[in-house]
Amino acid sequence: MTQCVRNVLVALVGVIWMAGAGADNATPWGRASLEAIDYKPEKVVYDVAVNSVEALSGVLDRVSYLNNIYEADPFEASIVLVLHGNEIPFFSVKNTDRYRALMQRAQSLTQSGPIEFRMCRVAAKAHGLEPEDIHGFVKVVPMADAEIVRLQREQGYAYMR
Repeated sequence: MTQCVRNVLVALVGVIWMAGAGADNATPWGRASLEAIDYKPEKVVYDVAVNSVEALSGVLDRVSYLNNIYEADPFEASIVLVLHGNEIPFFSVKNTDRYRALMQRAQSLTQSGPIEFRMCRVAAKAHGLEPEDIHGFVKVVPMADAEIVRLQREQGYAYMR
């Protein structure tokens, strides 16, 4: 069989398949369907190092949505955000007025379910901040990487970036 004949046959099979599947140019592969999955509450650690209010807001959106899926179950679920990037100054007491709405949202997440914030002391120091400079709903841990590893290895947390 020549290459030309083979190409024609492959094209013909593709056209027949698409016609049989009810596909058109806009949807040559059909349309997706939603899988019905019930998720059980889990322990999750988010590795957070972002550079903007918008990026942190996106992380908070994801965490909030996951918490809703887990039905804010404080007995079975745990969601820990480990902060170690340029978002750290947002959590500084001296920046309260500038980031008030963002911090109110972050703090409210700790009130409505099994969500907590932990901040890397090494990274905070790199931003010129000490534990007493950070809002009280945040726990300061010695090192972000070590905390993430500890949560995964010793406590069975799933890792999210």
